[in-house]
Amino acid sequence: MTGVTGPLRIALVSDCYVPRLGGIEMQVHDLARNLVAGGHDVVVLTTTPGPVMVDGVRVHRIDVPLLPFDIPFTRRAFREVRNLLEREGVDVVQFHGGVVSPLAYVGARSAQRAGIPTVVTVHCMWDYATPVFSLLNRTTGWGRWPVVLSAVSEVAAAPIRRMARGRAEVMVLPHGIDNAAWVVDPVPHDPDVVTFVSVMRLAPRKRPMHLLRMFHEAVGRLPAGRGARLVIIGDGPELPQMEKFIRTHGLTEDVDLVGRRTRDEIRTIFARADVFVAPANLESFGIAALEARCAGLPVVAKERTGIREFVTHGREGLLATDDADMVDQIELVVVDDELRRRMTEHNRSTPSPVDWSAVVGRNVEAYEVAIALRA
Repeated sequence: MTGVTGPLRIALVSDCYVPRLGGIEMQVHDLARNLVAGGHDVVVLTTTPGPVMVDGVRVHRIDVPLLPFDIPFTRRAFREVRNLLEREGVDVVQFHGGVVSPLAYVGARSAQRAGIPTVVTVHCMWDYATPVFSLLNRTTGWGRWPVVLSAVSEVAAAPIRRMARGRAEVMVLPHGIDNAAWVVDPVPHDPDVVTFVSVMRLAPRKRPMHLLRMFHEAVGRLPAGRGARLVIIGDGPELPQMEKFIRTHGLTEDVDLVGRRTRDEIRTIFARADVFVAPANLESFGIAALEARCAGLPVVAKERTGIREFVTHGREGLLATDDADMVDQIELVVVDDELRRRMTEHNRSTPSPVDWSAVVGRNVEAYEVAIALRA
């Protein structure tokens, strides 16, 4: 600990932010809201257009040209980050990045050069981009910066430690959740039809087409009298291909593509569902899966993702080694009523360990470490 007392002046920098919807956007916003509620002075820096005040959080919207997906690319955007940080007189700045986050990573380089206490939090899996980030390490030396490096899970932190020459002090700052907000009252429905739900962007990295294929195969194995249906929440470029697959394979009665939904609407869908399924292989954390787990749904997911850090096989859900095994797990959770009931009861009665009340404290600890590095 550093001896820092009292509220901090904190800047959170993210290439993308609300009103754009996505995992990083919502997590950065929720972190900002909870830091403000804890008495800290918080400002968000982003290039995503929108209002300058959101739910009590101040936002600096840097007005520069953007590439698709709100990605900044001009030098003026990066200069403006440093100028705003100096103008705000922040005690610490936290940069939030995915794989392609130039504002976060270029901004972090500038901030640490300026001597501003800095935390860098990675929200994605760097494994498949290892050559790129290894090259950047050789050219910029980011692994030796006097900053706090962090990731949202142990799975996401591992490749950073390897690339940063075994840097052991990579911290884990998990996504947070309001446990109480995701408690739902289940709605009675047909016990012979198990309803699966999935929440994701319908993009190749999330593997929605793979989910349809796995579900189709699992449904074909079910014994007479047992059924399953799948509700997919989200939107994205794979939607037309998914609609075609559903028509071609006669799944129109079994699969519902309901588009993007608000959090309240998602909770309503969770109340009518039995199981959550997450098909992605590159899931650094899995906030939608955590929300479903807090709503009482068993989670079926891949075992090499960040979801394994809050789902133990056979307790909160089922973890699969590959797609073939995932088909087996989907079939199992449909036909084994006792297993499904036991996991459901556990999830409904046991709060998750990453409530915001704990996660905010972890982030503040990281800020204090960053300040100590510059003391």
